[in-house]
Amino acid sequence: MDGISLFTFLVLFLGFGILAVIAFYVAEYFYAKVFHKPLFVHLYFMPKTLTHEQQRILREKITFYNRLSDKKKKYFEHRLATFMANYQFITKEELVLNEEIKVFISATAVKLTFGMRKYLIDVFDKIIIYPESYYSTSNDAWHKGEFNPRMKAIVFSWKDFLEGYEYHNDNLNLGLHEFAHAVHFHGLKRTDKSSILFTRNYNAILTYTAQHHVANKLIDSNYFRIYAFSNSFEFIAVLLEHFFETPDDFRREFPELYEKVRKMINFRFD
Repeated sequence: MDGISLFTFLVLFLGFGILAVIAFYVAEYFYAKVFHKPLFVHLYFMPKTLTHEQQRILREKITFYNRLSDKKKKYFEHRLATFMANYQFITKEELVLNEEIKVFISATAVKLTFGMRKYLIDVFDKIIIYPESYYSTSNDAWHKGEFNPRMKAIVFSWKDFLEGYEYHNDNLNLGLHEFAHAVHFHGLKRTDKSSILFTRNYNAILTYTAQHHVANKLIDSNYFRIYAFSNSFEFIAVLLEHFFETPDDFRREFPELYEKVRKMINFRFD
């Protein structure tokens, strides 16, 4: 192949590549428009694996993982390994960082974002863990947990994080709650496909729940704790706690709202 022919080949190859990328994004745009979900979620060419110790902790601690199919368990393990490698874990005071802390906390984030293609979000880069409730200088108050976008940090009291998993159906899960704040913040600030779908359905939730008869039913039901109605960020976080902790109750009590939350995070329980 002479120089001119090689140049022509490279130009054509590059041109077809660009057209293929454009075609993919156009196809995905219309697919998401029609079906309200991305064209694909899981696609890993070199999936990562966990150590035997990490797998043991995952099986013992995360019910969500145990209910997945074998194929989806591999996806979960890859995301978990990637998540742990992508964020810094910092323990405070006498708390010593170990595999249980890293796996348990990371699996909570992976669970929440399992239906989203974009699961490594950049609104935080560190996870800080105190042994118990701690004094936060951000608002001069004692906290069990918080998402601090200015510091790009998610902070937990390990004691209170564990209590969130002690009862699986009380709709109180500190880990889910704080990661929900981060996912919410990311969804409103970024333009990736997962964020666009999150924001679209988030706005649909706000419009739906702003109707007087819906709002009154939500409050009168006593299903959602009153704290949920303090602002939109707390409302979404509480909705997601309920979605994962008592999905059957949620779907039975508020089927339309449940479906909007399901679409927001693009996840359906098998």
